[in-house]
Amino acid sequence: MSHNNQLSPEQSKSLLETLKARFEENMSRHKDLDWNAVESKLDANPTKLWSLNELEKTDGEPDVVGYDPATDEFIFNDCSEETPAGRRNLCYDQAAWESRKEAKPSGNALDTAASMGANILTENEYRALQKLGEFDARTSSWIATPADIRELGGALFCSRRYGHVFVYHNGAESYYAARGFRCSLRV
Repeated sequence: MSHNNQLSPEQSKSLLETLKARFEENMSRHKDLDWNAVESKLDANPTKLWSLNELEKTDGEPDVVGYDPATDEFIFNDCSEETPAGRRNLCYDQAAWESRKEAKPSGNALDTAASMGANILTENEYRALQKLGEFDARTSSWIATPADIRELGGALFCSRRYGHVFVYHNGAESYYAARGFRCSLRV
């Protein structure tokens, strides 16, 4: 059982085994990176391990997609084939949720990501992820929306269709069974 955003030793061990197996099965996502270095960072950051567990519990299948030498951080993204099933049917943010008069979704993407200790992907992060595989061929994912678009009531989402990544817009209060969000987490 998690307490104060930390996992029990058993949960930590199980999650690390899952993450290591995924890392080893998908080496093309993180060429030249070593699992032992990743695991050392995770061992030193139990709150980040808890966050990765939250991503895993909502079907995100997080995996290492890069390393930032400037900050000495490994970058994890949700790598599930489709937008994580446990994070769909959400509008974009709290203001959008509050603006709905009826048929409110259970929550919103930004606050849900924050509650898991992660951020939704930016457009650049989403495009970079798509270079590592084909994601969201039948679903779509909210992405971080520039303030000027959000101030006008809109929000952005992406998907992959016809071999290309598309960026679309919609009212931030909208929500769909096939739209969720992907997270990024730095450790």
